[in-house]
Amino acid sequence: MTAILEMRNITKTFPGVKALSDVNLAVEEGEIHAIVGENGAGKSTLMKVLSGVHPAGTYQGDIVYKGDVRKFATIRDSEHLGIIIIHQELALAPQLSIAENIFLGNETASGGIIDWGACFRRARELMAKVGLRESPNTLITNIGVGKQQLVEIAKALAKDVKLLILDEPTASLNEADSAALLNLLLGFKAQGMTSILISHKLNEIAKVADKITIIRDGSTVETLDCHKEPISEGRIIRGMVGREMTDRYPPRSVTIGEELFRIEDWRVEHPQHAGREVIKGVSLNVRRGEVVGIAGLMGAGRTELAMSVFGRAYGRNIRGKATLEGRVVDIGSIQKAVAAGLAYVTEDRKVLGLVLTEEVRTNITLANLQGVSERGVIDDAREVAVASRYRQSLRIRTPSIYQRAINLSGGNQQKVVLSKWLFTEPKVLMLDEPTRGIDVGAKYEIYGIINELAGQGKGVIVISSEMPELLGICDRIYVMNEGRFVDEMPAKEASQEKIMASIMRQYGTKQ
Repeated sequence: MTAILEMRNITKTFPGVKALSDVNLAVEEGEIHAIVGENGAGKSTLMKVLSGVHPAGTYQGDIVYKGDVRKFATIRDSEHLGIIIIHQELALAPQLSIAENIFLGNETASGGIIDWGACFRRARELMAKVGLRESPNTLITNIGVGKQQLVEIAKALAKDVKLLILDEPTASLNEADSAALLNLLLGFKAQGMTSILISHKLNEIAKVADKITIIRDGSTVETLDCHKEPISEGRIIRGMVGREMTDRYPPRSVTIGEELFRIEDWRVEHPQHAGREVIKGVSLNVRRGEVVGIAGLMGAGRTELAMSVFGRAYGRNIRGKATLEGRVVDIGSIQKAVAAGLAYVTEDRKVLGLVLTEEVRTNITLANLQGVSERGVIDDAREVAVASRYRQSLRIRTPSIYQRAINLSGGNQQKVVLSKWLFTEPKVLMLDEPTRGIDVGAKYEIYGIINELAGQGKGVIVISSEMPELLGICDRIYVMNEGRFVDEMPAKEASQEKIMASIMRQYGTKQ
């Protein structure tokens, strides 16, 4: 096979940090080439160099595509040659139709007038190729994240893609949607398409990749050929972190105390559809020092439950009783929930968790400005001291607390969000998909923080789509399906099979 792409000695520097240092990558035509590494290793930066997001002249080294050195000034230059990148944050317009999104910026037009008939005919062909059966008129906002990902791929096919780059394509998908997407990539490979796949889900990498390039601290470590020998997850992890990781979950000594927080018969209606219950009589409790998990498929209502408990941030006509330390508490607004001792780390750190354009120090203190101010005026010295303390204690990798949050890796962004809520000194911390889109090393550190919080006597509630994660860090697990709890079990008696059986069977007796 011949190389369709070579990236030679790529070096990219941002103010205060060298993101890439003499990185080399060779991708053969018709293969699925995976790129793995810890958060901040430089994977996404390398792909932004390739696609023209970081234009020629802002980096050193050469991009050789189909035998010629290329200098892309914009992303349109790379797309013109069939190099298409799909970012982790999907670039879709939610209030436009599937067809309009597929051809957005790439419309079929004559004399400046769009030929909608041709667009919709072509859209149906492309949608069939990726397995979308919806009408091309369907609005993006009315389809799930898995199907939105397929729209992005159809959009790439419309641009006559030759080299498809997918950056964490399954980070927000459930297992079924992830499997469908991986099978689609294998189908494209059979048709001769070349793909570059960036993912932290090493089991998926092992399933589809022909070669795996490992990047660590901005440099190429090695490229593994999956056809020469079986490549285990442990082997990949060793290359990523530079050491063996014998255990994915840090040990902790469990000391569980009295009940700390409880909700009873919690009911929530859909915010736009009065009378339609999304949460249907849920009861939950967490004790001091306990880590409680909530398992369930996407759409089960886990996030809606957590957000409704956290100051009615979701839903309408919310009913039920909440008690904290044995006393009924008013958590009818976010301010009241925070004052009572609750905190919620959202699953969407980029949109809801952080102000990306602000500095790390500003984000850390944002939820508790009273803690760094006097008579309504922020004390800069106190803010710096607080931010520096959390930077050190949570090991946030950033050149300084004055770095903007948008420039941090996903794992370090997550630590900033955690710091923000830890600074409110909560008694109960709800974590919604706390390790989504971050690497195994950063996950281990997040698990360690969870253990520390439990060790301090706090109650921790973890929502996760990764069942091994729940089994590895929780003491007790609730299973949720269609707005109800259908089972509850000690983690040491649970298994993935048992959880899935609870999800799939008819509602149990536990509510």
